[in-house]
Amino acid sequence: MSANTPAADEKSGFRIPKIPFWAQVLLGLVLGLVLGYVARTADIDWLASTLEKVGSIFVQLLKLAVAPLVFFAILVSITNLRKVDNAARLAGRTLLWFMITSLIAVVIGLAIGLLTNPGDGTSLSAKDAVKSDTQGSWIDFLTGIIPTDVITPFTQLNVLQIVFMAVVAGIAILKIGEKAAPVLTLSESVLELLQKALWWVIKLSPIGSAGLIGNAIVEYGWDLLGKYATFTADIYVGCALVLFGVYPLLLSTVAKLNPLQFFKGAWPAIQLAFVSRSSVGTMPVTQQSAVRLGVPKDYASFAVPFGATTKMDGCAAIYPAIAAIFVANFFDVHMGIKEYLLIAFVSVIGSAATAGLTGATVMLTLTLSTLGLPLEGVGLLLAIDPILDMMRTATNVAGQALIPVLVASREKILDHDKYNEVTASPVDEPQPAVAAAA
Repeated sequence: MSANTPAADEKSGFRIPKIPFWAQVLLGLVLGLVLGYVARTADIDWLASTLEKVGSIFVQLLKLAVAPLVFFAILVSITNLRKVDNAARLAGRTLLWFMITSLIAVVIGLAIGLLTNPGDGTSLSAKDAVKSDTQGSWIDFLTGIIPTDVITPFTQLNVLQIVFMAVVAGIAILKIGEKAAPVLTLSESVLELLQKALWWVIKLSPIGSAGLIGNAIVEYGWDLLGKYATFTADIYVGCALVLFGVYPLLLSTVAKLNPLQFFKGAWPAIQLAFVSRSSVGTMPVTQQSAVRLGVPKDYASFAVPFGATTKMDGCAAIYPAIAAIFVANFFDVHMGIKEYLLIAFVSVIGSAATAGLTGATVMLTLTLSTLGLPLEGVGLLLAIDPILDMMRTATNVAGQALIPVLVASREKILDHDKYNEVTASPVDEPQPAVAAAA
């Protein structure tokens, strides 16, 4: 046996230390910052191109699984409610807390925007204001829920329509009962297959994060932050207040839980969300984090997928509130109490428009069109969006893990032993939902 074999190393007492996943991601971010800075300052084209390709391939791999993952995750989550006692009550409480926390987040966003007036004094000019190609309106939002066929939503990645079809299919399976069992079994198997494949992509996060952050530095540099200094700070401060202020307060007062334990268990999902900028792409990790925190698996498999497509405190509450004030400041448009109430209404009711994808452009255009603000204002914020989206998505995912924990605790179905014993180590690879009968 070679002296370099694992067995020999174990006998000699020498072990290669295993780097924790969070440390791998952190190293990837640092490496990306360094490489991006070098590529930009030294004008190294091949390095800049490599960073761009690495980042885009990582995002492309995440998006590849989005459409089928959303469909089967929602479908299976609907059918899993049959295994949960008081399913209707749990679903109602979950949606209620989704709305409550969204309302709190939008109020914080409005308060920060009104205190700082982020659109005043910026060095941006009118030529920077252009209409976005992607726009949203209430008519489009409402009529766009129902697809015209079953193929287009998957090819065009219309997540809202995919969610609609999945909900209908899930309810139909419940109504049909035993005759639909083969379809449900197939759906569960496909979901496990997709989660397994997505887990392999997630393991590439350290490399993907290096490419994404490096490309952001190459493309935008540090000068861009100067133009949006107040706005960027507002978004990060608002998200931080919700993430590290509101959520711990709810855990300690409403759920009667130690907030530090929550962050230990949810941190793998939060850090992956920061890098990937995709709530749906992070969903398997978020769901397993919730289970590790003591949430019953059947309930978590309902609450987390729905949260990944509708629960967006960062993208659909804090961001549109501050962005709307930014646009109003820039175009010198006065807003009053009515407009602020409309922002809160759009954020609480229309958050499904973000649909768990990277970016929140549709939600912003929905908000601006509701307020009657110039849609050209969206163009002002597109350049800085990738930098903002990292913090927004991390906040989204933290909320998607928080609500199941909070509701489970209040409904007395949370496993407190698991919650109190959860460690900061990353979640393990998802295991099959049905153990093999051996």
